[in-house]
Amino acid sequence: MATENALYTILMEKIKQGALVLPTLPEVALRVRQAADDPDISLGHMSEIIGQDPALALGMIKVANSALLGRSIKVETVSQAATRIGLRQIKSISTAMALEQIFVSENDVVAMYMKKHWHKTIDIASVAMSLMSLYLKNNKHTSLTLDTITLASLVHNVGVLPILTEAEQHPGIFANPTFLHHAIIKLSGTIGGSITRAWGFSDELTLLAESWSDLTVLPKESHYLDFIRAGAIYHNVFKNKSTQEVLLNNYVKKGILPDVDFMKSDDFKALCADVKSMFTSI
Repeated sequence: MATENALYTILMEKIKQGALVLPTLPEVALRVRQAADDPDISLGHMSEIIGQDPALALGMIKVANSALLGRSIKVETVSQAATRIGLRQIKSISTAMALEQIFVSENDVVAMYMKKHWHKTIDIASVAMSLMSLYLKNNKHTSLTLDTITLASLVHNVGVLPILTEAEQHPGIFANPTFLHHAIIKLSGTIGGSITRAWGFSDELTLLAESWSDLTVLPKESHYLDFIRAGAIYHNVFKNKSTQEVLLNNYVKKGILPDVDFMKSDDFKALCADVKSMFTSI
């Protein structure tokens, strides 16, 4: 506990002083986001930017051919993918797909945790995106969007990165699996908010990073938090059974789930697997 408090004190003091080294968005994500903010950008120019990064280009084609967007006719080029996805979604999806590049470490213990958390993030995101795609079919006038949940679900736990980076810098003190587990639970929300602010993300995305695991924050209307938390339930992040039941019943009332057992169905599992396949190059 003393070690956990020591790391907490170090990180919070660095936040207060503006000295915490936050991860930066990969260059390709920055280029795409800047281009998407240009009101005169064309899909052709955007395709050229995406095409400069082979991994991102492949990812965009996978997204365009996924069940989320309807894949009866396969696209084979970045230009076709960009046309199907659209400029607004490209901004969020490209950012989301580039995030894997910052989950790296040279310390074996820290690298294990980064890999573990990235893959858990993908698991949760796959559920959140699948549920959102189904929700949008039945709620045509909602303000919720697929591109926002894509980015939100893939940055919701980004606060683990500075914790793991600090552990990497002081492996003899902090790079202990048991300690890291507890430190991440305690610290990642606050730090995640700092990161999303530093990246210039919306207040909505910052709220998600700060509050997704804080179950005292319970939106009355359908919210992106609900979809991320449903993913956390599916993958047993929230282990308390009574908590799971309360949340699932709430999601049924909101129309996010048809029934409390819906996520156990073979059809839903197949949809999640299809969504997850978009990240198989990761």
